[in-house]
Amino acid sequence: MLRSFRLGNHRSFRDEQELLLMPAMPGDDRPAVPVAAIYGANASGKSNLLDGLYTMSSLVEGYWSVLHKSHFRLDRDAALRPSTYVVELMLDDVRYTYGFRIDGERATDRVAEEWLYTYPEKRRRVVFERQGASVRLGSTAADLKSKFAVLEELIQPNALLLSVCDRLQLGPLVPVYRWFKQELRVWLRHRPWEPLEVQSRVTDFIDVDPENRKRLVSLLRAADTGITGMVVKQEEDSDHRSVRLQHGQDVEPFTLFDESAGTNNWLGLLPTVLTVLDNGLTFVVDEIDTSLHPLLMAKLVGLFRDQEINRRGAQLIFTTHDTSLLGTMLGDQALDRDQIWFVDKDADGASELYPLTDFKPRKDQNTERRYLAGSYGAVPVLGDFSGTLLNR
Repeated sequence: MLRSFRLGNHRSFRDEQELLLMPAMPGDDRPAVPVAAIYGANASGKSNLLDGLYTMSSLVEGYWSVLHKSHFRLDRDAALRPSTYVVELMLDDVRYTYGFRIDGERATDRVAEEWLYTYPEKRRRVVFERQGASVRLGSTAADLKSKFAVLEELIQPNALLLSVCDRLQLGPLVPVYRWFKQELRVWLRHRPWEPLEVQSRVTDFIDVDPENRKRLVSLLRAADTGITGMVVKQEEDSDHRSVRLQHGQDVEPFTLFDESAGTNNWLGLLPTVLTVLDNGLTFVVDEIDTSLHPLLMAKLVGLFRDQEINRRGAQLIFTTHDTSLLGTMLGDQALDRDQIWFVDKDADGASELYPLTDFKPRKDQNTERRYLAGSYGAVPVLGDFSGTLLNR
C-alpha cells in the first residue's frame, strides 16, 4: 500500500512535491486512503506526476532509458541537479521508506544516493544507505554481510541496489522490490482501448480463472451496456480467440469492433480493476475517465471506497477532468475531501501539487462549483477564442 510519493526535478516538477495518501479525516485510522483523484488544467503536470512513479518503478526494474531528458527543462541548471524519487509503503503491517537521487544527465545518470528504512515499533531502522558506490548496511540487514563482497561487485553507477536484490536473495529488500515489480500497476496517458487489445486482455483474464467471464458480464450488465452474455471462441486455423458479446437471446453476438468506445474502454479496464481489488494492489491511471460516463466513473471509484468489496486495501490513483466526482449531483459524495488533489503551474512553468484539505473546506460546500470557479486554482486561464478567429 502506497502512503506517499515524493519527486523533484522530474519533467515539469522542478521543486520537490509530495502526494500524501494518509487519511486526514477525523476517525479514519487506515494506513492510507483507497482513492486519490488528481485535477488540473491541460499541461499542468498531472501526467508528469504519474510518470514520476512510473520512472521510479522502471529504474527499480533496471530500465534506465526512461531517464532521457526527464529533468525540469525550463531551467538550464536543472540538468546539473539530482532528480529525487521517494515512496513510503505499508507492506504486511510494516512501514518502509525507499528512495534515491539520480545525478543530472551531464553526470551520465549516476545513482547519487539510495536508501531504505523500515519502522518496526514506530522506530526508524536503517536497512541500507548508499552514497555513490559506497553502501552501509544497517543492523536489520546484518545477515547480508556475508554477501557484501558480491554485492559491491554488482553495484554499478547506473544501477539501483534494490534492482539486484532478487538475484542475490537479499531478504530485507525483497518486500519493497516485490511491491514495484508485482503490486504496482501504472497506466500512462490512457486512451480508448482498441478492440484487439481488449480481446487479448479479456481472454488472458479468463485463462486465470474461468469464473472471471461471469464477473466481467456482471459488471458489463451493471454498466447498462445492454450486454447479456459473452462468448469466447477459438478461431479456426489460428491460435487467436475472439470475444463476442451477446445482446438479447436471438441476436447474433457482436464483435468488439461493433461495440462503442465506452464499452470497450470499460471492458478493457475491468481485468486490471478486478485483479487489483482481488490482490490488494495499487492501480495508477492517467485520464481514467476516457470514454466513461460520469455515473460509471462514480461507481468505479465506489468499488475501491467500499470496504466490503475492497477488503485487501487496494488503491486507485488517477488523473481526471471529471468534476462531477467533486460534488453530490451523482448521489452520495464520490470522493472524501482528503482524496482530492490539484496540480497547477507557477509563473516559471513549474508544477505544484497540493490537496483540497489545504483550503479547509466545509463538509457542506459545493466543491465542484468552487473548483470550476477557480477557488482552488488548477484550472485553465482561457483567452479570447472568438476574437482570435474574427481578427484573422
